[in-house]
Amino acid sequence: MSAAKPIRIGIVGAGANTRARHIPGLKAQPGVAITCVCNRTRESGAAIAREFGIPYVHTQWAELVADPDVDAVVIGTWPYLHAPITLAALAAGKHVLTEARLAMNAAEARAMLAAAQARPELVAQVVPAPFSLGVDLTIRRLLAEKFIGDLLAIEHRDAGGWLDRAGALTWRQDRDLSGLNVMLLGIVYEMILRWAGEATLVTALAKTFVPQRRSAGEWKPVLVPDHLEVLADLACGAQLRIRQSAVAALDEGAGTWLFGSDGTLRFHDGKLFGAQRGETALRPLEIPPHERGAWRVEEEYINAIRGKEKVKLTTFADGVKYMEFTEAVARSLAERRAIALPLP
Repeated sequence: MSAAKPIRIGIVGAGANTRARHIPGLKAQPGVAITCVCNRTRESGAAIAREFGIPYVHTQWAELVADPDVDAVVIGTWPYLHAPITLAALAAGKHVLTEARLAMNAAEARAMLAAAQARPELVAQVVPAPFSLGVDLTIRRLLAEKFIGDLLAIEHRDAGGWLDRAGALTWRQDRDLSGLNVMLLGIVYEMILRWAGEATLVTALAKTFVPQRRSAGEWKPVLVPDHLEVLADLACGAQLRIRQSAVAALDEGAGTWLFGSDGTLRFHDGKLFGAQRGETALRPLEIPPHERGAWRVEEEYINAIRGKEKVKLTTFADGVKYMEFTEAVARSLAERRAIALPLP
């Protein structure tokens, strides 16, 4: 698309991240206009339109996708709509930026990738895992330089809270809305992909401590675990362990560790720590200014549409990889066995 031609954006689903990140980030790009929005109700869409000065409100996402005044679609919905809207938008000749948790499952993700590959003139981008953007380049360099020797194992765990037995069902716990996604599992694996590459074998155990929760006045089964342990072999030869938990209250050991033959790295709360053989404690590691990444999702999306750069964070191909990992975890839980990757 010509740099002189305005890029007209339609927003489907204006949740918290869309309001905090995407809409301001897009409005900050020169020559970009957000022409319309569609939210869960017309009333909520109208409120978003008033707040951000968006001229038109659609009541159905299909109307927005078909709108001739839309060149590119930004999808901020829950995962259950990511694939339908993406497929319709690409078929209509519209560029796509979709929120993370690319899809409900691997089959949807593969269909989205195939549709994007069939329209190479269109940009198809997934919102990237954001937590490690500031340290990704430094971690990759340190691994390449053998700062920790040979990478042997990676461990990641998230701190949870106290178990809430009375809470209502959230979209993250509702398989009808979130599919096979579990807490931050896909986001964590995307981060590992950037640093160390893909998994080849996955096994998992999980627990759900509250089997039913209320949703819209009715009881629904909770099929998304409250506590999940994943073990995986990585193609690079290292072993990966991921713990996702909504019940690990007061865990002071949250973070990501990379253990090597001659050193250790720890990433936690945006900071990087390390030590080498002979040292007795981890020390803060400096992130060189030229390696400090930052959130630039909307800028990258618009630049890709204008042909100024290619999408790196995150491609649909990477999204398929983390959805296959997510599905492998689900299959392991269901079948109580190890699952090989990539999935057949």
